[in-house]
Amino acid sequence: MVFKPNYNQQRAERDRAKQAKKEAKLREREEASRRKADESDASPPSDKPAGEAA
Repeated sequence: MVFKPNYNQQRAERDRAKQAKKEAKLREREEASRRKADESDASPPSDKPAGEAA
């Protein structure tokens, strides 16, 4: 018997894989931006000592 491909199923499978890859990439970008923001917030440059009021 000849194999009959199910194009709709194959397309849905490719679309799921593509969406998962996009989400993983987005998640990684968000984590990187969070880390970058945390690093910049952790050590802000200040001219005044911590005890001095503005």
